[in-house]
Amino acid sequence: MSTLVAGIDSSTQSCKVVVREADTGRLVREGRAAHPNGTEVDPEAWWQALQAAVDAAGGLADVAAAAVGGQQHGMVVLDAEGQVIRPALLWNDTRSARAAEDLVHELGGPGADREVGAAAWARAVGSVPVASLTVTKLRWLADHEPEHAARVAAVALPHDWLSWRLMGGGDLDLLATDRSDASGTGYFDAMGNRYRHDLLARALRREETEGIRLPRVLAPAERAGAGDPALGLGHLALGPGAGDNAAAAVGLGMAPGDLTLSLGTSGVVSAVTDDPVADSTGLVTGFADATGRFLPLAVTLNGSRVLDAACRLLGVDHDRLAALALAAEPGAAGLTLVPYLEGERTPNLPHATGSLLGLSLGSMSPANVARAAVEGLLCGQADGIAAMTALGVPVQRVRLIGGGARSQAVQQLAPAVLGLPVEVPEPGEYVADGAARQAAWVLSGAATPPRWESSDVVAPEAEHTPQVYERYRERSHLVAERPAG
Repeated sequence: MSTLVAGIDSSTQSCKVVVREADTGRLVREGRAAHPNGTEVDPEAWWQALQAAVDAAGGLADVAAAAVGGQQHGMVVLDAEGQVIRPALLWNDTRSARAAEDLVHELGGPGADREVGAAAWARAVGSVPVASLTVTKLRWLADHEPEHAARVAAVALPHDWLSWRLMGGGDLDLLATDRSDASGTGYFDAMGNRYRHDLLARALRREETEGIRLPRVLAPAERAGAGDPALGLGHLALGPGAGDNAAAAVGLGMAPGDLTLSLGTSGVVSAVTDDPVADSTGLVTGFADATGRFLPLAVTLNGSRVLDAACRLLGVDHDRLAALALAAEPGAAGLTLVPYLEGERTPNLPHATGSLLGLSLGSMSPANVARAAVEGLLCGQADGIAAMTALGVPVQRVRLIGGGARSQAVQQLAPAVLGLPVEVPEPGEYVADGAARQAAWVLSGAATPPRWESSDVVAPEAEHTPQVYERYRERSHLVAERPAG
């Protein structure tokens, strides 16, 4: 009988569990459960969803090892008893935008320009604080809920906290994480493989934070521990887990030269590199991956929900939206959607709103609006790709994944807008698959993850339409940041 492993994806919207054969990667069974909406969530909701998803996947009684891939940056603060102090602030909660700017200026020193502070942060941790990073949420907590900040005895991320709960919770010394997720906090130096307690102290406005428990940072295939016998999981080996983007990279088998564009709640452009990347502009965050390399990311707040919003506006489903978009000409008769519908992170405009530009009698049609929505979504991601290549990150091919990648219009227009070869793997739970592959790696004790069969891919072709992105760039630069209200 084949050894089984489980991969868990605790994303913004839901929890997915896959059970696969450790040696071949063959899918045996799977389950899922929804998460509550919002940018502030009680972590207990994630635990309840995980249990429901595990039950839907047939349980873990016959599973030898598991690992958790989770949404990055979410702030889970615990007291000395291991109790959650307040609901977690998620990556897409922008209330800490002011805190991010304050932290950037502070590190530069009195009277210094913002660029000086940004460069100092990039040197320190590979990233410049924006509202999504955990370090900014801790500063927000210190400024707006000082009574809660004073009780903080440990800080965890969603995947850390769920792994800890699987081990029984309670003992803060059991908290563990990996380089990929730690590198998204804003107080972990992935290049030096160490926490920066001075930056954590700065965020919490404390003199020192050596007494605050931070999760142990494990090696890529190091065991975090064993499951809780009280939960019937004493037989279960737990891997270190990973941030969701790093787990997806493991699931896809990414290597240097590969670039993945994931269109989920957010839009994520990621690449694997042998050397660290530090971008003082803040457009690219210099994260670590889950295998010992690095995973520079460019993230937009506005991903597949741009398509959801266009569907609501036009009163159509996603298939009809795609058909309308493909019926229009490239450039949508001059119509451009700048899709900053929930603020934006790349570029860093947390309070911006979207704009539909180029309205005319000729462009105001459902087909052109649909086309502009798809092109606007892809152009937003092209900004991330441009930021990557400007730093010298090699890009040989783009893999298109995520819920938004299921749109026929997105698939067919991506090579036209991006001007790069595009591959679309068959839909899959790549974060959960990557976590499962990591669990199998932990069991094997090998130097590299096991080789699993690759999924089938589609390689759409289209004539490059550089004028679409050029016009988008011109118009997006004209969109001044303004309050969403």
